[in-house]
Parts: sequence; structure tokens; C-alpha cells
Amino acid sequence: MDLGLTNRTFVVTAASGGLGRATAEVLVAEGARVVLVARRQQVLDEAVEQLGRDRAVALAADLAEPDTAARACRLALDTFGGLDGALVSVGGPPKGAVLANSEEEWRTAFDSVFLAALRVTRAVLEHATRPDVSLAWVLSSSSRQPLPEMAISNGLRPGLGALVKQLADEVGPRGARVLGLMPGTVLTDRIDALHADQADPEASRRRAAEAVPLRRLGEPAEFGRVAAFVLSPAASYLTGCLLPVDGGALRVS
Repeated sequence: MDLGLTNRTFVVTAASGGLGRATAEVLVAEGARVVLVARRQQVLDEAVEQLGRDRAVALAADLAEPDTAARACRLALDTFGGLDGALVSVGGPPKGAVLANSEEEWRTAFDSVFLAALRVTRAVLEHATRPDVSLAWVLSSSSRQPLPEMAISNGLRPGLGALVKQLADEVGPRGARVLGLMPGTVLTDRIDALHADQADPEASRRRAAEAVPLRRLGEPAEFGRVAAFVLSPAASYLTGCLLPVDGGALRVS
């Protein structure tokens, strides 16, 4: 299937590794161009070399900074002459119980998770060069059911999940689409770190795999292929919904 991504340009945040990097690789393989946004300059430089300087450009910046999103969009216009959408991925908040996480941790996460997603979305919609702009927010299965010891994620992600539908209603008349993706346990550096915090990391990974109907953890490329599809014109009638990419683990619709 031709996804229709040739020479379309997307901002990809949290692009130095994991789900963002995997999505960028699939987008480029399908003919798109990408603006990679993350904090680690050296890793971004390596990614641009791998993807090709005619297909990728990088912005080393923190999404918590209010002007980062607009800078990324301007970089897309200056480098590639257009902007067609974004994969909006933000850092995961710290673990903890509802009352154990400090007020400062909650405030910081609201800014870096919730507000950062809105900043990127607003900037892309303002700078997009075509009406059928597509946005995919990387959320979490916590958007549908709470995760143990992940109080901040459980508090913030469902709110973003609800906004996916409202925003899709608001921008749909102009031809724009907004979707949420709910990755399950995909083998990223963050997931490795969460398991490494356990008394027996290997046993923790094994239990996580056993909880998935497919009996294995996901690969970043598997998420990337789904993300590239929903961002593409091939998914032109898909908007305002949350899609699990979790091997069937989610128990609620």
C-alpha cells in the first residue's frame, strides 16, 4: 500500500530514541521528511546522518521551553518548505503513589507532559501548509485504565485522551485529524529503566510479557508502523479516537 507520505513533512518529538525515533525511521522510509526534536544533540546528529540530511533535520531543545514547538515548525518550513503534521510524544512522568508524588513533581509533569503536547499541537496547526494536517499524540494505556505506581501518568493521560476527541471536533471542519496512540509495554529505554528499578528486573520483564495476549513485549518499529499509517493520507477517515498498540493487553475499549 502506498501511504501517500512522499515529500510530506512531520515534526517528531522525543525523537532521539524509542517510539519517536522508530516512527521517524518509518516515515522517512515511506518518503516523508522529518524534523527531529529532543534534548540530546549528539544522538540527534547521529539520527540525521542515518536518515539522510535530505530527509531529516534536528532541533536539540526541551519541549518544556515555551518556544520549542514554534521553533521546530519554523525549521520545517525553512528546511523543507512545508509542514503536514506531527507525532507528539513527551517524556514519561516519574513513578509513585497518588499522595507520595510531591506537588512539585505533579506541577513539573503537567508542564512537560500535558502543556507540552498542547504547545506542539497549537504550533503545528498554526504553521501547517495544507488543510489536511495530521496529529498523533503518544499517550499510554493509562489513558484507559490506571497503571500500578504510575499516579501522575494515571492523572494526566486520561485528560489528554479526552481532548483528542474534542480537538478532532474542533479542527475537523478544516480537514485536520487528531488521534491518540496508546502504546503498551514496548521495549524502549524508559521501559527498560522501569523494569530495572524492580528487585528482579528479568522476572519483572517476564511477568510483563506474560500479561500480554501475544506473550511478548512490543518492538519500537511495530509502534512506528502504526504511527506512520495514522499520520498518512491512507488513514484519511480516521480521527478523534484512541488506538491501543499493546499486543491486546488493554482490558477496556
